[in-house]
Amino acid sequence: MAVVFDTAFAGLEHADFQEELEAQVPEAEYEVAEALMENGHEVHLIGFHDNLRRLLDRLEDFEPDFIFNATESYMGKARYDYAVTALLEMKGYRYSGSPPEALLLARDKATSKKILSWHSVAVPRFTVYAPGDKVEAPKELEFPVIVKPTHEDASVGISQSSVVSDIDGLRERVEFIHRNLNQAAIAEVMIDGRELYVGILGNHRLQVLPVVEITFDKIQEPGKKIATYNAKWDLEYRERWGIKNIFARRIGKQAMEEIVRVSKLAYTALGLRDYGRIDLRLTPDQRVYVLEANPNPYIAFGEDMANSAERVGLDYNKFIERIVREALSRYEKAREA
Repeated sequence: MAVVFDTAFAGLEHADFQEELEAQVPEAEYEVAEALMENGHEVHLIGFHDNLRRLLDRLEDFEPDFIFNATESYMGKARYDYAVTALLEMKGYRYSGSPPEALLLARDKATSKKILSWHSVAVPRFTVYAPGDKVEAPKELEFPVIVKPTHEDASVGISQSSVVSDIDGLRERVEFIHRNLNQAAIAEVMIDGRELYVGILGNHRLQVLPVVEITFDKIQEPGKKIATYNAKWDLEYRERWGIKNIFARRIGKQAMEEIVRVSKLAYTALGLRDYGRIDLRLTPDQRVYVLEANPNPYIAFGEDMANSAERVGLDYNKFIERIVREALSRYEKAREA
């Protein structure tokens, strides 16, 4: 078995990463590899940055019967992560996680929302501004809106300045995304409510894991309670503003049933497989809106997805093994069809 992952820079394609593994470096790829080895698998770590030829050479050397795909980017860009799975598909390797088309769809915030709307999943109303477009006040939207890059994940490009309340603020933020991220901007109606993260395991039979909520204890304004890049990844910022990820409490039975239904529907509609996460907003009147789907959520030890799995009896080793088994079962069913 191989664990394939992306490195931060080129030049590491020849490394075997054994030193990092033995040192228990707290990165997802090493934690996944360690879990797989403790589960009895022979594991090879294969890192790459931009050299797909070298990646293929390493795979041909090891001849793994299965690949745990821990890739989050290609050439340092998350929007190109689908290229790796496309390569694995073309070469006939069995691997974990979502296929390239699901990665592409979920990455495109506008297209994924159109698909979800077609499936009667509620999403925030939105409009898209491509580079070069004239930014006019959107007739179909009302302020405030939140402006995001269309093709990023992990809240890249999202800050407190992303929430705008007038046309001047909208133009400024759209221009910021065009200039700094070189891509279209999507402006969505700001949905007031609780932000929830719903982990899902499986394919034909989906298991919804305990719901996680991001809370903002020291932020009072509803429009400021958003999952910015700093709110997700900057520990000092999180502590300063009392931002925590906790298991969601005080959700009524009907609301929880709707969360489960909508999450499963979104997961299936966008073609996610083996594991994934759906990000939602639950409004004060108990309506559920899908913000986006994440076919490749962070699965390091102690992170939301792993913690939710542990809550239902899957410790980290069992959680990682479950992903492997879901993928292998999927391939077996396809072979028998």
